Amino acid sequence: MSANKSYQKSSFGPAFLFLTKRQRIALANYYEFCRLMDDIADEPTVVEPAKALDYWKEEIERMFQGKAQTPLSRLLTLDIQEFSLSKDCFLLLIEGMRADLQGKQYASIQELEWYLYRVAVVVGLTTLDILGIKGPQAEKLAKDLGGAVQLTNIIRDVSADVQLGRVYLPEDWLAKEGLTREDILAGREVEKTSRVLTRLSRLAEKLYKRAEVQMQQLPRFKMLPCRLMKCIYSQNLAKIKRNKFQFAEPVKLTKMEKLQGVLYAFKNTFFA
Repeated sequence: MSANKSYQKSSFGPAFLFLTKRQRIALANYYEFCRLMDDIADEPTVVEPAKALDYWKEEIERMFQGKAQTPLSRLLTLDIQEFSLSKDCFLLLIEGMRADLQGKQYASIQELEWYLYRVAVVVGLTTLDILGIKGPQAEKLAKDLGGAVQLTNIIRDVSADVQLGRVYLPEDWLAKEGLTREDILAGREVEKTSRVLTRLSRLAEKLYKRAEVQMQQLPRFKMLPCRLMKCIYSQNLAKIKRNKFQFAEPVKLTKMEKLQGVLYAFKNTFFA
């Protein structure tokens, strides 16, 4: 499936109808790049993923020199030129994927923020660049909304990440509950783990609230994709909370629940 069609079929598809054609294409191309990097880091079928990331690090340099070698990177080269996209937003994402491959551990929430910036905040910054939002306000919104979304993913995917030998929960927060990384990997002490996830969810909720305040100060139509993402992911977090953070598989929204999120985002955009 092409990146454009992936967007159209996703929960976020309706928001992109209000963007220009070039914005939709650029977002689809960048989404495809992010998906590719994520697959390299996560899919067991990828042969020599570290070398694949090395290749793409070199390819990014070629992209910014106008010497791209792959069809996707040639498309991205045009987007880079038109929307003044930052090289760092590509390279830092690869750093985050490399941390995944290496099974990096996070001793504190401050160390986890290092990871959030690389795998989520830079994606938000690039999205905002394409939407035409730049400067300090873009930085704040990307940091808060991107951080909240990635924290939601971490909370949702604890069991899936364990299958990959990964734990993203801050080790000092685990220690406060008498837990270790090995306890999480072994699936022990579910109640104590739930308390750590509850604490992490409070941080995510705080970031979602700050992001909403910031979005209210920016052009409302340009904020529709961001508001839609905020609505759906915060709704997913609320559903996880209703499960009391005790689940063997990632908690997902139903189609009806996603539709409710879409309608709420449109209501806040057009009628607030």
